[in-house]
Amino acid sequence: MFWVLLLLLAWAAAGTACTRLCLAAVHAAASEADARAHDLTLYEAAFLSGGPRRVADLTLVSMARQHRLLLAHTGWATVVDPRGRDEMERSVIGAIGPEGQSRIAPVRADAAAADAVRSLADRLVDAGLAVPDGARSGITAAVRRVRLAVVAVLALGTVALLLPAPPDMPRHLVALWFGLPLALTLSVLAVARMEINPYSRWASPAGQRLLGALARRTGGTDERTYLTWVAVRGISAVGEPDLRAAFAHGQPHRESAWRG
Repeated sequence: MFWVLLLLLAWAAAGTACTRLCLAAVHAAASEADARAHDLTLYEAAFLSGGPRRVADLTLVSMARQHRLLLAHTGWATVVDPRGRDEMERSVIGAIGPEGQSRIAPVRADAAAADAVRSLADRLVDAGLAVPDGARSGITAAVRRVRLAVVAVLALGTVALLLPAPPDMPRHLVALWFGLPLALTLSVLAVARMEINPYSRWASPAGQRLLGALARRTGGTDERTYLTWVAVRGISAVGEPDLRAAFAHGQPHRESAWRG
């Protein structure tokens, strides 16, 4: 009856993997259960769309369009008005340094790593709008484990069928017994594919819905609309060629990673 031991191993692999995926899904759902509908600020929209670097870029563009910061097409930033109106602007001014002038590339990196951006990220995570650290990776790892369980059940079932057939158990019944944990794992994968909400790099499903609503409401040619598109789409939404050229200097634009 060695095949029974193999069957128990198959059930253990399938049950453990499926339970882990269910717990990961519940944890992810609980993390966004407190998400409430509210109007996103431009900084919040920028973070949910592109992370910390997008927030820094939005701040630079906003200050440049208000003529409080000069962004030269050569890739330099110069402070015109040293009085920041909020924490983000003060972070940018601080990143430029006391001399009032700096290359844009390090300013973007330093401003993206500032405490103001980290606090913004924490608030969005607490509100269920941003992806908490480990939520997406936890679900991905759990799905991978279920897939490995499928392979394990198939392998164990194959070994059981290659063993000498028990006198009181036809081979098709042995295959049927192994078909049960296989059906469990495959059905859990199918449900996960349909029901578990997709996560972007930064925004949770609730955050993605708010971003979608913000994009649908955005219209017109006023300054807020302009900055909203910069927040959602990034530097590609900047209309001024000289301003776009200012961001083109230095390292290629990549969204920096954030760890809460």
